[in-house]
Amino acid sequence: MLGLEVPLARLPYVDGVLSAVEIAETAASIAAMQEPCGAIPWTVGEHVDIWNHVEGAMALLVGGQVAAAERAYAWIPTMQRADGSFPMKMVNGEVDDDRGEVNMSAYFAVGLWHHWLVRRDIRFVERYWPSVRAALDWVVSLQDPFGGIRWTPVDDYCLLTGNSSIYHSLRAGVALADLMDDPQPEWELAGGRLGHALRVHRDLFADKSKYSMDWYYPVLGGAVRGRDAFELLETRWDDFVVPGLGIRCVDTNPWVTGAETCELAMALDTLGDHRRARQLFADMQHLRGEDGKYWTGWVYGDSSQSAEVVNVDGELEPRNVHWPDEHTTYTAAAVILAADALGETLGHSTPGSGIMRGTSLAPHFQEIALECDCSSESLAGRA
Repeated sequence: MLGLEVPLARLPYVDGVLSAVEIAETAASIAAMQEPCGAIPWTVGEHVDIWNHVEGAMALLVGGQVAAAERAYAWIPTMQRADGSFPMKMVNGEVDDDRGEVNMSAYFAVGLWHHWLVRRDIRFVERYWPSVRAALDWVVSLQDPFGGIRWTPVDDYCLLTGNSSIYHSLRAGVALADLMDDPQPEWELAGGRLGHALRVHRDLFADKSKYSMDWYYPVLGGAVRGRDAFELLETRWDDFVVPGLGIRCVDTNPWVTGAETCELAMALDTLGDHRRARQLFADMQHLRGEDGKYWTGWVYGDSSQSAEVVNVDGELEPRNVHWPDEHTTYTAAAVILAADALGETLGHSTPGSGIMRGTSLAPHFQEIALECDCSSESLAGRA
């Protein structure tokens, strides 16, 4: 049973790739893995983090699972601490890693703005605005002199992917502040500093360049746009994109992953590159499983390789198999949100389809270059 609470005709689809019925099945698969308290784990029995939880809630809403989405949102403040942060990992309702993580804590703003776009429920926004405000206040308190925001209070470096997402979250936060008539000028200043860092000082973030997310997230999060965005994506296109399969998670392994592929498709959509976005979205559909669930990824090899091969160190490595052997809610969520984004030009979409495109968010922040020594030598501890 799909358990839809909105008409099927209002669900997104991408013509020739994924139908509204298939979107509904995928949303139902996320709801089936949701815990009774409302938390959305990576997969059954796995941990929960706020970022992927919010992404799952957004996808549930897009896919017609309104009650499940709102249960997910109701759970979030129950895990928030007095300083506004959230624990990094929770398992079965218990904190597994108590470090506060900036990217995860910030992302509630995106989810709440998305809910407003889709439902236009001002009481819902009023209910959760204090939680979003406290979370973003905590996040901006960890900004470094060069503009990046430290990963956690105890880990003294800044992550490019996470900071790119925070830029997006700050724009959503300012949009919410305007809606609530509760101006937050310090967020705008922090966003201006952060945007400058993401455009000019990417070398000062911790080096995670082997991950595809570090490549495309400055575009997906909105800090890099226009010609600069196209040029950035071209720099490593051939390193990560595997035609017919999707994109690699890391540049060292023959492993394509569905969530990253959908995110790159959404990044391309923000630039109006609908042809390549649709192609990538279509390419990753080989990860679709029964009942609308999605495998996390696929380890590929040529046709002569068996499911397991021996590497140079004599250890077995998988080939031509799904790995890990699990269906994940975050992959399913990325599929739904990508379908909604692409559906605006390639099928049908919801009022929240432009959430990554940023058309409804606060304007891009005025770029602020701080007067500080932003050399790699002076900030070696950050890079």
